[in-house]
Amino acid sequence: MHPNQVFHDVDTAKNIAFARKRAFGVLALNGEDGPLISHIPFLLGDDATTVDLHLVRSNPIARMGAGSHAAKILVSGPDSYVSPDWYAVQDQVPTWNYIAVHLTGTLERLPQEVMHDMLDRQSAAYEQQLHPKKPWTTGKMTPEVLEKMMRMIVPFRFKVTGVDGTWKLGQNKVEAVRISAAEQMAAHGIGSEIETIAAMMRDLDHI
Repeated sequence: MHPNQVFHDVDTAKNIAFARKRAFGVLALNGEDGPLISHIPFLLGDDATTVDLHLVRSNPIARMGAGSHAAKILVSGPDSYVSPDWYAVQDQVPTWNYIAVHLTGTLERLPQEVMHDMLDRQSAAYEQQLHPKKPWTTGKMTPEVLEKMMRMIVPFRFKVTGVDGTWKLGQNKVEAVRISAAEQMAAHGIGSEIETIAAMMRDLDHI
């Protein structure tokens, strides 16, 4: 997280909503030989206290011992480089604007028998957003093939103990300077979802 508190003024509910909608992030925890990292889709519970996820059985994280393991889930959003020239004022420096939400908590392996239900809930959450497509379900699979696939993945639950977000959108700049940078970013930016982050920079009241 960026240390400047001006970039941390988004409330917890918005950070949670962002993570829930994104539903994809980086799971990170410490292993015996250093950090273990995995890119994961996830399902944030209704009360935002738990995250359900699964890992392929061969993943080093999945092979860690039983019990709770301190971990984080890092959820990245739109980002773009900001050229000092875009501010149209003197004595500026290059930077990178971005949105990121970190979930802090503990990771525990769940009994294998919950895997089918978890997969159904995860796929339903994603499929319902693909209008007007008829949702895919595990019922479309041959039972023998589904059973084989189920043995290759293992279920986990991440218990959320903290939520923090950085929404670095030029809040430390006066409005005219920030909007000038946003306009140039929309036209020439490099990064991810550039038009989205430029629009947020133009209208901080609606982030």
